[in-house]
Amino acid sequence: MAGRRIGLVVHEGRAAAVEAAGTVRRWAAAHSVDVSDIDVWSQDREQCHRRNAGDEAEAAGHPALVVTVGGDGTFLRGARIAAKDGVPVLGINVGRVGFLTEVEPAEIDTALAAFFSGRVQLDKRMMLTLCASRPLEIPDDMQALLRYGRGPLLPPPPPLPRTPDPDHQPGVALDVTALNDIVLEKLARDRQASLGVYLDQTLFASYSADALVVATPTGSTAYNFAAGGPILSPRLRALVFTPVAAHMVFNRSLVLAADEAVTVRVLEQSGQVAVSVDGQLRGVLDPGDWVTVQPAAQPANLVRLRTSQFYSRLRERFSLADAPAAVADSRTPDAADG
Repeated sequence: MAGRRIGLVVHEGRAAAVEAAGTVRRWAAAHSVDVSDIDVWSQDREQCHRRNAGDEAEAAGHPALVVTVGGDGTFLRGARIAAKDGVPVLGINVGRVGFLTEVEPAEIDTALAAFFSGRVQLDKRMMLTLCASRPLEIPDDMQALLRYGRGPLLPPPPPLPRTPDPDHQPGVALDVTALNDIVLEKLARDRQASLGVYLDQTLFASYSADALVVATPTGSTAYNFAAGGPILSPRLRALVFTPVAAHMVFNRSLVLAADEAVTVRVLEQSGQVAVSVDGQLRGVLDPGDWVTVQPAAQPANLVRLRTSQFYSRLRERFSLADAPAAVADSRTPDAADG
């Protein structure tokens, strides 16, 4: 395989992650594979600046594989860089949930050997991208507040070059992708987000809500699910749109086809609205601004050692319990009678 290099994203705050990363480095050294650290956070947050996905991939030497060591949050960090460079991402789970991560620390050597010998499966997952009425910005006075306890911020996504296609979606295409979701949420507790939602360029409804979530099937188990939205099979190409704490009678989710983009406009009397991409603040919208959420051109390629058992993992990770009556009904007659 050309380009025998691993890009390594590590949750440095967890001793188990640091230890597992050491296993990756030892395997790579023993098999003549280079390792580059990616998305490293400086301890000096006043001087630390994070980079966009393309800059991270270039600085890492364009690795053939991105390996994340941590939980799902660390995996999302690595996935944005891997997708930008068009390479697979492998998640090593040392987190609490581990819904996206595939490999346990004891399987690291096996997983890396399988990847570099071409014996893994790639699970393609749809990602989201953004088009906006203007480039996104983060107000300077928010930087210090939001860094507290969160690590350094990512910069606002840069605009992409304009396409020569005259039928291209109006507005500014932004160089940003999301594997889980794009969230628009109110910035101040005393000002609701008033948002007009357009589906297929037609106004569907105007919402007064704490937030609106547009998620991929992969992200349907994250904020969307916590807000009462449905879980979608990750094999689907679809969008799920869920309002959060909507002040209206219709507060249900909608599942849309992948070619039905969701456009959200901030209404005139709304407070400011924060735009988060996979949990990371990437900009702030003012009244009159709009964004369109749509599928990204490139999918994320998740490395799998075995066929994904999504529903078994769903049952395990959410600790789903069977209904007591159903459990009783499943017993043999003698056992059910005591």
